[in-house]
Amino acid sequence: MATLNVGNLGEYLREQRRNAQLSLRQLADAAGVSNPYLSQIERGLRKPSAEVLQQVAKALRISAETLYVRAGILDAERDRNEVETRAVILADPTLSEQQKQALLQIYESFRKENGLGITAAEDAMTGTDPGDDAGPVQLDDGKDADVADVITDTEDPQEPRQSAG
Repeated sequence: MATLNVGNLGEYLREQRRNAQLSLRQLADAAGVSNPYLSQIERGLRKPSAEVLQQVAKALRISAETLYVRAGILDAERDRNEVETRAVILADPTLSEQQKQALLQIYESFRKENGLGITAAEDAMTGTDPGDDAGPVQLDDGKDADVADVITDTEDPQEPRQSAG
């Protein structure tokens, strides 16, 4: 097997695994991948998917973005801001999962409006379909609202809404 051009991903993973004082088998178990597959990744023989990298990053308690960059899935400079924005939204403990998803949909609709579609790496991280338009968002009250309605709603949140009936 020829070595794939995956940068120094394998070396970096091995270094992080050793710093975490984990054996190859322990990391493979924690990440939910096979021991031989993880060994091949470390030796540069396999290029893992974004999902596998995310599982490995979680098991090592490191940033998945770092692994995406090292694997060539993300362009370090171009995609960093988009990934960081998504990561901050997803990490906010004060937001519910529904609110996080609504914010991500709004964010993506603005990016599309500005001519910046979703990148393959973002698609891999969020599980969204880049062909999907931002659709209905379920609000905390259980009602659906279109993303455009959420974006353009400028009513005072303290005043009750009146329906058009």
